[in-house]
Amino acid sequence: MNPLELRASLGLAGLYALRMLGMFLILPVFALYATHLDGGNNHALVGLAFGAYGLTQACLQLPFGMWSDRVGRKKVIYVGLVLFAIGSVVCASAHSIEWMIAGRALQGAGAISAAITALLADLTREENRTKAMAMIGGSIATTFAVSLVAAPTLANWVGLPGIFLLTAVLAVAALIGVWKIIPSPTLSRFHSDAEANPSRLPAVLKHPQLRRLNYGVFALHAAQMAMFTVMPLLLASTGHIPVAQHWEVYLPVVLVGFVLMVPAVIIAEKRNQLKRVFLLAIALMLVAQTGMALYMPNLLMIFVWLGLYFIAFNILEATQPSLISKIAPTDAKGTAMGVYNTCQSLAMFVGSAAAGYLYQHVGATPVFWLCAVLMAVWLVVTLGLQPPLPVKTQMFHIGEDWRGSAAELSQQLGRVAGVKEAVVLLDERVALLKVMQSGWDEAAVRALITQTGAV
Repeated sequence: MNPLELRASLGLAGLYALRMLGMFLILPVFALYATHLDGGNNHALVGLAFGAYGLTQACLQLPFGMWSDRVGRKKVIYVGLVLFAIGSVVCASAHSIEWMIAGRALQGAGAISAAITALLADLTREENRTKAMAMIGGSIATTFAVSLVAAPTLANWVGLPGIFLLTAVLAVAALIGVWKIIPSPTLSRFHSDAEANPSRLPAVLKHPQLRRLNYGVFALHAAQMAMFTVMPLLLASTGHIPVAQHWEVYLPVVLVGFVLMVPAVIIAEKRNQLKRVFLLAIALMLVAQTGMALYMPNLLMIFVWLGLYFIAFNILEATQPSLISKIAPTDAKGTAMGVYNTCQSLAMFVGSAAAGYLYQHVGATPVFWLCAVLMAVWLVVTLGLQPPLPVKTQMFHIGEDWRGSAAELSQQLGRVAGVKEAVVLLDERVALLKVMQSGWDEAAVRALITQTGAV
């Protein structure tokens, strides 16, 4: 990476981290502290408040990304961060659960993920874009782990209003960072590998393999939000660990999950065992959720089931985007990821709302049974998933002055050894290739692009 690309990648990864920190910090404490609000004894409303963020996020994520194509990336990001900050202030000052619902919905309206991804694509060359995206992914994973551990202590110090005020401050800091640190692109254009294309939505929505993965991310995150709607209440009810020390439960299970995720992902990717590892992780998640529903009499068993949960969660969270990348049509990867992220956001709302309703009317056990059913259906659905080829996406720049036949060059590139799919997009000045992870003839691809004058 050149200095500008590194600055942009690190800056946008930091922006993502700041914004996600504000969201993740409330995960392990919201259900406990929301009970102090007027109406907070109604867990159905608490669940709605917890998940309202996801509903507006799901509705606005793709439109905001498309809006950034017309008015500029940074303008949309500024608007989103301002909405998120205002929503955080509303949440911090809320005295009733109804106002908390409104504030959480306003937070979610700052749906800038797609715009950030598009800005990153504008600021990085094709050959470095995967590295840049990996930096953002790493920042999200790290922020999630840090939040689970830090949130209980932080909530004990400043309460839920204090956490929301902190999220507002973080949003303002992120806004200043976008203004002062993130470079402005000299050229902004649509990127099929990073953005949703409305014309490709029908094909993506009808794709049978992608539909399996979209259900999977929905099930995974609906169960996540459902669990965090009730688990903090169950931990508090044991009476063994004060709320401020709930991090002592989360820290070991999160660490175990991260440590065991690494060899599982290596086996999945390097030995072409992605589907098998994926299925085993779903089965492990099913065991964890069933165990929570059947047998959780003490703190020790909570540790056991949470440990299994985080092992499975981390593996699934790491492998699903890889599956999307391998399976999605080459020129619709951004669209596939946009639909995938929308399903994830919608799951946040459905999972927490359903969990709050069930906990209010029938208790915690049915919540875990709901999660177990989601996992069981996911396991059955994934049995029909076609094992993906061990491929990766490669991008090559097409010169601005090249006026050859995109269709002809696409066919020529597709005939190169190890290339499974190729498409040349002149509007984006890029050749997108899906190639085998090893054994593909990169030299032949580069020579062909050079010979046709496409560089």
